[in-house]
Amino acid sequence: QVQLVESGGRLVQAGGSLRLSCAASGRTFFSNANMGWFRQAPGKEREFVAVISKAGNIRYADPVKGRFTISRDNAKNTVYLQMNSLKPEDTAVYYCAADGGIFFHITASEYETWGQGTQVTVSS
Repeated sequence: QVQLVESGGRLVQAGGSLRLSCAASGRTFFSNANMGWFRQAPGKEREFVAVISKAGNIRYADPVKGRFTISRDNAKNTVYLQMNSLKPEDTAVYYCAADGGIFFHITASEYETWGQGTQVTVSS
């Protein structure tokens, strides 16, 4: 059974940086998966943050463009989310997700496997 485990979330001041990691079990699975990051703030729906396809194509949500960078290391079965210039509105639980489809997606319902989430809190 494939598992995703996120780490790196913590309390940080506005303007600071964090790097989230998501480690996947199963190298064959990971190298063939499109990997996405989503976030969910209290009282809000889960929203798309970024995705990196199995081929390395990348897309970002507008609120994080220019501040966040997604990357993957297939040798380590890990996807990263580098977050710079953090704002209080970035506060949320951040989830990574995997999708084994041909095309990558920005809709949460298209993703088959999810991690447990990691809390990011940005203080003003």
